[in-house]
Amino acid sequence: MTAKLFIHGVPDSPAIWRPLLAALDLGDAPIAVPALPGFTGPLPAGFPATKEAYADWAVGQAEALFAEHGPIDIVGHDWGALIAQRVAMLRPDLIRSWAVSNAVIDPDYRGHRLARIWNTPILGELFMALSKPAKLAEGLAAQGMPADIAAEEAAQWASKDKRRAILKLYRSAKGLSFEHDWARDVGRLPANGALIWGEGDPYVELSVAQRFSSNTGTSLTVIEGAGHWAIAERPREVAAALSAFWSGL
Repeated sequence: MTAKLFIHGVPDSPAIWRPLLAALDLGDAPIAVPALPGFTGPLPAGFPATKEAYADWAVGQAEALFAEHGPIDIVGHDWGALIAQRVAMLRPDLIRSWAVSNAVIDPDYRGHRLARIWNTPILGELFMALSKPAKLAEGLAAQGMPADIAAEEAAQWASKDKRRAILKLYRSAKGLSFEHDWARDVGRLPANGALIWGEGDPYVELSVAQRFSSNTGTSLTVIEGAGHWAIAERPREVAAALSAFWSGL
């Protein structure tokens, strides 16, 4: 079985993959579900928490799986989707396929409101200082995230390292603008790719996925009645889409 690497996004942790992993029938396939550095523990000494640093870290994760099992299937959600695509651009030799959910490297996307706040010095720090875990848990659950995962991820919000990492990551991408760097390499993506999108995503609208699909010929599966966290909100539908994609390779 092909090894699988799952990369989570912001403000998440590996916990966000639990519903999908439970819905997938992966048999004996090797699976890696690492935490982005600084998201569930202290930021490693000297780690700059930029988008390039996270992409390099993810390449290392992919290299380790590849060394043991050969070409891998990489799956990403939110920032993990952007990082997964970057890994596939930089090291297509490591990748059998890539699949991303509710984020994509797009030259015309300018980021959502929260990304712009985090990108702004002082304002971002103030937002972080005023954001309380209980309120975050309530907001995540209201947007479709399972309540137990929302509570777990909100508890992690108390970590100053996690909040600091998020600010550094968004500022390294000028909010969420890839027009002048990563988006120029979209043509380097391997052909075996798939988009799986929650229809009602308020952060990255479905039109972004539709534009990317149209421009690149990448298949798009829309998960109706789901939002940004479709991977946890509708795990059976997402699992079915992934399984169909992988079986066609």
